[in-house]
Amino acid sequence: MPVSISNSSETDRLLALAAAGDNRALAELFEQYRGRLEQMVRLRLDRRLQGRLDPADVLQEAYLELAKRYPEYAADSTLPFYLWLRLLTGQKLVDQHRRHLGTKMRDACMEVSLHRAGMPQASSASLAEMLLGRLTSASRAAIRTETRLRVQEALNTMDPIDREVLVLRHFEMLSNEETAQVLNLKTSAASNRHLRALKRLKEILAETTLVDDQSPA
Repeated sequence: MPVSISNSSETDRLLALAAAGDNRALAELFEQYRGRLEQMVRLRLDRRLQGRLDPADVLQEAYLELAKRYPEYAADSTLPFYLWLRLLTGQKLVDQHRRHLGTKMRDACMEVSLHRAGMPQASSASLAEMLLGRLTSASRAAIRTETRLRVQEALNTMDPIDREVLVLRHFEMLSNEETAQVLNLKTSAASNRHLRALKRLKEILAETTLVDDQSPA
């Protein structure tokens, strides 16, 4: 039976039932992770497709792929279940990008070679919006456009792997061990990159706050 780094006993039970052919258990497993998968899709969805492509459509395709391929996974798993499910969903997102954007899809922007089989990147614009929404007080909810652009530009100066570690740890809520496995790093290297990314992020936010506070109201 597949064993995930973060599996609970209930998840293990559902995995065993699904391996025995219980489709309801498989559906329950998918629902258990739906929120995290939707967060991943929203982060990595090309902004040109926002309003045109619903993350729910990507998740529906991912579930159909899960139902088709789970027996193969259960028989010979090489990834923890959630990381495998995340990978299936990411591949469906790549398919949607290619379907809708075609030759307009910028390869360097859309797929990160560090990921198993490629995975769309989280854009700096999406990250900036989430960071400002999460880390600013209610009294500063109306962040000026130039502030968001400054954060985007600063995020773009980060080492790509460090930025990806930040995304995986804080927005996709992966553990350090899972992050290391996704990026094919040693756990110590993933931890070090996480600390470095957090330090740089604090500098970015401090710089942005300083400039914003000095701007005219």
